[in-house]
Order: sequence, then C-alpha cells, then structure tokens
Amino acid sequence: MTDDADPYLWLEDVTGEQALDWVRARNAETTAVLTGGERFETTKARLLEVLDADDRIPYPRRRGEYLYNFWQDSTHPRGLWRRTTLEQYRKPAPEWTVLLDVDALAEAEGENWVWKSASVLKPGYDLALVELSRGGADATVVREFDLRTAEFVADGFSLPEAKSRVSWIDEDNVYVGTDFGEGSLTTSGYARVVKKWRRGTPLEEAVTVYEGKVEDVTAYAYRDHTPGFERDLVGRFPDFFTSEEFLLNADGSLTKIEVPEDANVDVHREWLLVTLRSDWTVGGATYRTGSLLAANFDAFLAGEHNLTPLFVPDEHTSLSGISWTRNHLILIELSDVKTRLEVLTPGPDGWSRAELPGAPEVGSADVIDTDPEHSDEYLLNVSGYLQPATLLRGEIGGELEELRQAPAFFDSDGLSVEQHFATSDDGTKVPYFVVRGEDTSGPTLLYGYGGFEVSLTPGYSGGLGRGWLEHGGTYVVANIRGGGEYGPAWHRAALRENRPRAYEDFAAVAKDLVARGITTPERLGMQGGSNGGLLAGVMLTRYPELFGAVVSQVPLLDLSRYHLLLAGASWMAEWGDPDNPDDWSYLKTFSPYHNVHSGTKYPPVFFVTSTRDDRVHPGHARKMAARMIELGHSPQYYENIEGGHGAAADNSQRAYMSAIVYEFLLRTLG
Repeated sequence: MTDDADPYLWLEDVTGEQALDWVRARNAETTAVLTGGERFETTKARLLEVLDADDRIPYPRRRGEYLYNFWQDSTHPRGLWRRTTLEQYRKPAPEWTVLLDVDALAEAEGENWVWKSASVLKPGYDLALVELSRGGADATVVREFDLRTAEFVADGFSLPEAKSRVSWIDEDNVYVGTDFGEGSLTTSGYARVVKKWRRGTPLEEAVTVYEGKVEDVTAYAYRDHTPGFERDLVGRFPDFFTSEEFLLNADGSLTKIEVPEDANVDVHREWLLVTLRSDWTVGGATYRTGSLLAANFDAFLAGEHNLTPLFVPDEHTSLSGISWTRNHLILIELSDVKTRLEVLTPGPDGWSRAELPGAPEVGSADVIDTDPEHSDEYLLNVSGYLQPATLLRGEIGGELEELRQAPAFFDSDGLSVEQHFATSDDGTKVPYFVVRGEDTSGPTLLYGYGGFEVSLTPGYSGGLGRGWLEHGGTYVVANIRGGGEYGPAWHRAALRENRPRAYEDFAAVAKDLVARGITTPERLGMQGGSNGGLLAGVMLTRYPELFGAVVSQVPLLDLSRYHLLLAGASWMAEWGDPDNPDDWSYLKTFSPYHNVHSGTKYPPVFFVTSTRDDRVHPGHARKMAARMIELGHSPQYYENIEGGHGAAADNSQRAYMSAIVYEFLLRTLG
C-alpha cells in the first residue's frame, strides 16, 4: 500500500479536528460496550487502590545527604517531589519535605503538567534542572529549581518544550541539546547539536561543543563530577545500538574512545568498562559478544589494550546490568532469566569476586541506586510474580537491611510459578513463565515484547493480581528473541530481516501452552505494548488461529511509514528502512497494516493508544482500526487524550486504562 493508496493518512494528523472526531466516536463505542458494568467499576476501583496505596514503597534516589522520591496518590494525582533523610526513611511514617507540588503548579499555571525527571547538581546538591511534560509527552520544558528555597530560580536556566538533553557542568554552566532552530535536530527529532550554555546569557549565545549527523539518533554531552576524576565526555548515537564517545579535552579537542561502535562504554574513576554486543579482536585476543571488559581509562586512551574480562556469558547466562559503588562493581546477571548478583572489587592483584546476597530463587533483583562518588551503599529491589517487592539497603561487605516491604495486594494461596521452554520453528528453545492456580479452566493471558534487547524478568504486579489472577486467569510471559534475556546474540537473532523469528518464538509458546493442556486457543489472549504492540499486530494478522483475543497497546503497525512519524527514524536499526527496497521486501511481509484482509477470521482485537504519545504515533492504531472497520471487522479502540507513551498521566487514568483492557479480555475469553 503506497501513500497515494492509503485512504487513512488524515488520521496521522494528531490533533486535527476530523481525526479527533473519529477518535471520540470510537472511544464512545468502546466505553459503551466495556465500561459501566459492575465488574469494570470494581476492577477500576481496586486497581486505583493499588496505585494510590499509602503503604506501597516510596522508592528513593540518594542525592548527597537526602533521599529523594516522587509520589502520586489520590490526594496528589500529579504528584509531589519530596525528600527525607535515611534516618527518617527507616521510620514507618517518615517526615518528608515537599519540594514541588505538581498539582498546585499545574493549577496555578493553567497547564497539564506531568512530572518527568530532575537532575541535581553535584557536589553541593543545591540546584536542580526539573523537566515537566504537557500531558505526559516525551517533549518537556526544563526549569532550574533551588532546593534550598524549594522555588524555581528566577531568570535561571529554562528551556521551552522540546525533546531536550540537558546536564550540569557546574553552577553557572550546563550542556544543552535542544531545538536550536533549522538543522539542529536529527531525523528522529532529537538533539543533533550540543552546546555549552552559561548562566545569564541568551541560549542563542551558547557555544557548540559537539555536533552529530542529521541521520543520527541523537548527540549528547555530560560531565563526570567524581572528585579527582572530573571529565567531560561527548558523543553520538548513529543508530539505536551504536555510539561514538569522546573525551572532551580542555582545549576543545576530542580523544575518541576506540571501542567497537556497538559496544557500551562506562567510565568510573580510573576504570573504563566495555560491554560487547559483538565479538571484538584487539591486542591479539578475541573477546566474546556479551562480555564485560575492564581497562585503565588513561592507559587505554594512550593506546594500551590491556583488557580484563569481568564477565563472559555462556548459553544460559547474560549480563543484565552493572552498578558502581565507591570501591566496588555490582554485576546483575541472568541465568535462564533468573537474577543472580556478584560484586567485583579491583585491587593490586587484580579483580576479586564474590556473590552478593539478596537475589530470589525465581524473581528479579534490581539495583535501583548507589552512591558511587562517596560510599559503598546500594539499594536493592527484590520481587517475583507472587512475591511483593522488598527494598533492601546494604553496604558492600555488610549485612542487608530491610527498609520497606510492599503489601500483598492479592491472595496468592494456591498459585504457583513455573518455567517451561517451547521449541521454535528453527529448533531454538524459548523460555516462558507461567503463573497459575491448580484450575486452569479460566482464561490465559500471554504477554511479550521481544525487541531492543529488553529483558522481561519476574516481578510483582498488584494490578495484574487483582485484574487478572483473582478472576481465575493464568498469566504467561514469553522471553522471545529480540529481547536481552540471553544477551546481545538473543537480540540480534531477531533483528531486521530476522524479525519473524521473534514472532515464531511467540507462536511456539502459544502452541506449547495448548500442548501442555494449560489453555486452548479460544481461551488464550495475548497482550503487548509499543514494540510489543507490533508483536500483537503480527499475531493478529499472521497467527489469528492461535488466539481468542489480542490487545495491542501504543503500537507500531504501519511499517511503511513508521520512520517518518515522530521518533520512528531512531528504530530503523531494529526493523529496517522502508525506503530501501531490500528492507521493504521483508517488512511488508509482516507489517500488520499491510496484511489485514477481508474474509479472514480474526480474533477480537483491542487497540489502545494515546493522543499525547509523541514517541509512537497514535496514527498507527487509528489507521489499523479504520482499515479493519473498512474490511468488515469490528475492532475495539480506545485513545486516551493525554498520557504519553505510557497512555496515562496519573493513577486514575492508569487504573481506567488497565481496567478497560482486563474487561475486554475477561468478556472475550471468559
């Protein structure tokens, strides 16, 4: 289908009146069918209880002597940015100092503000760059905030709405990449030019320190504030999985960090860490994809390639993440999608290693914060499908302290967690988790993502428990290729022309569930969002016989135009370039918008998106639904008018959006 033949291009006009009239009509149809009933209202209320619960964990981030937290509840739906001390945080009811009330700010300014983030200036921690979004979009406004007075700084650093990158250099200077005008953005809509901006001067006078290319994803700059190791680094992302990084010298010259473009670089004190996405031969040795290597930073830049492997994967293991403390390195590893933790310590005789306690047997353990400049403290969040989260605090070599225990939001008695492996079309073993009770006669929901090297690990969800498991549902998570569960090779196996392997993996899991007697196609639903929304679209159009219902949330569905819409160009390394005939020759075979037909029996499908999603264009879901209606099908469609890529801007909207999806699935499958 060419643009000339596409009758629904008008639905890509995000806020066009004709398009919004169409959206309102579809929303009215869907709400009339799915909302208002007793089950929907009860589910929505119970989900909101989970989201607004006073006893849920207020996850902190340490900045100097304070622990900072952003908190939303029924009284503060837009949220509070606040802080306290560790001493207070240990108490059942800590005393919080409120720094910014986003609800009050939104009311005072007549804006639909949604909190995004804050960057606090080191080492004094007195100033912050606060980012706020209108309606939850990725684009933000940036304002300087004084943490001593809890007020925005008059005539301080301020940026209008854009997809900006901004970071502190010192009290009077920041690095900024934003929309400086014509030619300053990449084709993906992100900053191409990075400048040094001095306090009190117009943005137009900021001095360029680095420029990427128009076809890049983005360019960036930042300062490492570690005392004694202060450095400025700049770089660019040519595509989603490659980068070039340079040391920015005092005279403005650049020294390139000579590692493979697809490697990840981390610099801490005297150390350079390199995580490989492909094999690398250097200094007479070959290092395997997925490995983590360490070198002395200054020596490496001087041309020495004395690299120490700190992690080498095997067929069952991968490196999920790393976190520095002041003197140690924490490795978060996956072994058949189960978390294990190690701590490595550099010393005069090399690196020593030990197990770091805290990881569950079947679940996930995430290091949510460390204080790498000042201490060996770490904060660890531990949970599983049936295990509510526990927040632990430790210092390397010491005992773990339980800071917070999340409540259990649903009754898990009689429920179990199993891991199975399905066999994909090419013989690959694909792991998946099943959460179920003894009776599996109820509906089953299969969830997947399979892209961008993102791993789906076990974690607790009170909303899932109340909205699905308590209704007798079985929940399944498929760890298909395209994700990162087995490292870069697992991801690369489903890139570009190999993308159908991810879909074959997901279909294999669906078939395996039936073969094991866990469900039947009529009782099996599937759900995915974003890249997972594309997965849902492919399941709908390529494997309709396997499912009784499909939910596609904030999806990509028109693969002929995704690179032209919003941030889509940044994802071409994942799927391909539709303007390249060779790439389009395979993209068109699984682009859902181009593979939906009349006369084919499709399972009931629900498309969910957001008008304010400025990452994945709502036109994908709009056009797919319109095309299906034209062909005689009856998709459900709902578009939240705000909410960004998460499709909701506050807890009330989140509860509504989840409840309407569960209601669709329960009605369709139950």
